[in-house]
Amino acid sequence: MDIPPQFWWDDRPSAKKMQRRLLKRAAVLALTPCLYPAGVIAFTWHHVLKSDFEGGRNGKLDAYRHSLASATVSYTLGEWAVDLTTWIFESGGKESNLMDTHNNRIGARLGTKAGSFCDIEPAVRQAVQNGHISATDSDQITWLPADKWRDSKFW
Repeated sequence: MDIPPQFWWDDRPSAKKMQRRLLKRAAVLALTPCLYPAGVIAFTWHHVLKSDFEGGRNGKLDAYRHSLASATVSYTLGEWAVDLTTWIFESGGKESNLMDTHNNRIGARLGTKAGSFCDIEPAVRQAVQNGHISATDSDQITWLPADKWRDSKFW
């Protein structure tokens, strides 16, 4: 026979309830680091899919995608996060990796300079519109010539 608790602090949950609570907390902790990248990706792709830029891979659209994602990460976390991500994903040394690295740096600077989150996309869009094929200026967005594009919104 269970004895009813005499005080509120004696009303302890059962071992099963404690185990479920612990599992829920572990799941939340495990999923939390996934939420930030998912948010950046969702924001970036929302704009990419409605963009009128061409050249899904290696073209203007690719430059826009990289610089927008980098600006978003830089605005929210800092340029160090863009540098780390670029180092991890763009270390192939191919022409497309060099282009992506170049555009990531510019995007990171745009994100750092943004006065508000709403300023990011227009600044990136303008930078891409002012960009050029094979630009070497460290302040100018670049993309590869059209014969090297894979023309689709998705890779």
